[in-house]
Amino acid sequence: MATVQGWADTRSLSLHVITGRWFLVFASFLIMVAARATYMFGLYSSEIKSTLGYDQTTLNLLNFFKDFDSNVGVLSGLINELTSPWVVLAIDAILNLFGYLMIWLSITKRVVRPAVWQMCLYICIGANSQSFAITILLYSVIYYDDTKALILFIGWLSATISVVFL
Repeated sequence: MATVQGWADTRSLSLHVITGRWFLVFASFLIMVAARATYMFGLYSSEIKSTLGYDQTTLNLLNFFKDFDSNVGVLSGLINELTSPWVVLAIDAILNLFGYLMIWLSITKRVVRPAVWQMCLYICIGANSQSFAITILLYSVIYYDDTKALILFIGWLSATISVVFL
């Protein structure tokens, strides 16, 4: 009897932690950290260049499409306005996996060598997924519906993260 009650208490606590606000804060930080993958282009760009035989001009073109779409988060913002955050995060996961998986398949030669426009599309899709990993989850935990506080939130969040990781 005591074992059943202990199991129920553990299950109740686990459910409380997973659905609680602080778990959402933790998850938001993890999402934000993972969303900065576009900044790592310099780490793997030489592999793309050598494997696919690109010159520096072609690599710059890929970099342009990576930066262009990762900085245009209009689509993710519109989808977030119309649906719930889990839909946005699901789209993020799909786009991220597709874009970066296609790049990986290309440089490991598991697919036919793609045309440059296809690689631009792949990196554009993969980088655009980063804008779907939004800070709205964290914002809603802290401020709930105070939209004026969003401006302050944008300011203090970036500053705090920078100071913490100095």
